[in-house]
Amino acid sequence: DTMRRVVRQSKFRHVFGQAVKNDQCYDDIRVSRVTWDSSFCAVNPRFVAIIVDASGGGAFLVLPLHKTGRIDKSYPTVCGHTGPVLDIDWCPHNDQVIASGSEDCTVMVWQIPENGLTLSLTEPVVVLEGHSKRVGIVAWHPTARNVLLSAGCDNAIIIWNVGTGEALINLDDMHVDMIYNVSWNRNGSLICTASKDKKVRVIDPRKQEIVAEKEKTHEGARPMRAIFLADGNIFTTGFSRMSERQLALWNPKNMEEPIALHEMDTSNGVLLPFYDPDTNIIYLCGKGDSSIRYFEITDESPYVHYLNTFSSKEPQRGMGFMPKRGLDVNKCEIARFFKLHERKCEPIIMTVPRKSDLFQDDLYPDTAGPEAALEAEEWFEGKNADPLLISLKHGYIPGKNRDLKVVKKNILDNKPAGNKKSDLINAPKKAADASNPQNDAKLDEILKELKSIKDTISNQDERISKLEQQIAKIAD
Repeated sequence: DTMRRVVRQSKFRHVFGQAVKNDQCYDDIRVSRVTWDSSFCAVNPRFVAIIVDASGGGAFLVLPLHKTGRIDKSYPTVCGHTGPVLDIDWCPHNDQVIASGSEDCTVMVWQIPENGLTLSLTEPVVVLEGHSKRVGIVAWHPTARNVLLSAGCDNAIIIWNVGTGEALINLDDMHVDMIYNVSWNRNGSLICTASKDKKVRVIDPRKQEIVAEKEKTHEGARPMRAIFLADGNIFTTGFSRMSERQLALWNPKNMEEPIALHEMDTSNGVLLPFYDPDTNIIYLCGKGDSSIRYFEITDESPYVHYLNTFSSKEPQRGMGFMPKRGLDVNKCEIARFFKLHERKCEPIIMTVPRKSDLFQDDLYPDTAGPEAALEAEEWFEGKNADPLLISLKHGYIPGKNRDLKVVKKNILDNKPAGNKKSDLINAPKKAADASNPQNDAKLDEILKELKSIKDTISNQDERISKLEQQIAKIAD
């Protein structure tokens, strides 16, 4: 045993963080002062979005990544909400689409022009209404196109099909207290939530059932976070009874005892975890801290291995985390953060020191690409799929994004689905629109035409299959 190596070997042992030079920061931004524990910043390979202070409503900035330096006070914003914006999230399958949740109880989905904003954007592509209190969490499905989750202070989680603007799943009786965060698992078949009642719940959203839960995940009363890891385990941050910050690792199949539990320090900022499934590194950014600590998760004891801490002078108000395809693989960059100060946003680059300039396969396994593996309808019908992976060997070249189109379904074709709250709210309005006699006549006309086209298609189908049979006979 004395021969056991003292230091654990890991290619990430020497990862170091570096803030960029001043001229590469985004300056003179009035970062939002709302008291809410979200990250206030979302980034992708094209844009950085930052929630800002706005008089009379809620707004966020969307800046092309290269638009560094001082940002003019008159720079256009995305400003359609009537209350402060609490959370934003870029769509993983379209770098020009972003969702926002607000104190005005709505979720809005926006399409950003390819080169950024030249005028303020006030018209969302779709407004999703169904929450009765402010919406503090929005999270896109990792592998299905146009599936968006929102969670509000009404303790409800709603899963939307953004392509039709409908609420398809409403989980409004699973949480008795405020939801602190929601995380999808790798293929989007499950979600896990951390709540003010100190419970972590694992939920199958399509079956609308709780698959596993743990009471008193962390004993302390301050906010917790819970996220899924690539292997299906759950990583949590929270506080002990003595108000020490803790992190823990859980197996959802047996949540009696944590796989690992570590005490950290006695600071009181909520620890926001950012996870990279390719390297299995978790970065913890405390709100109000001036450091980022990072840990590697492995399957050998103690399972959560401390790597290092990046420290700076200024405390952070929020933090954005770049997806892997937005990193510079030629510089061995394995993570990039966008740290929010009171008046600026400062990128921080995490690098593995290597001597060679060649592409380092071991640092960059194939990573989740921008293509969706499933359509929304397939996921709602019960299909699952892992993310579609891409190689970063020659860097990531963004393709053309298709515009987000929302096709509202005809309310008269809908089968009444167990009167969900959101339906009851929307029904009277829509019914009033449809009861106009002119509309009725027009609708009849359209339905007749639709039927005749469908009949023609099915006749043609029969004819085709007969002809194919004849061809087969002749060929035999």
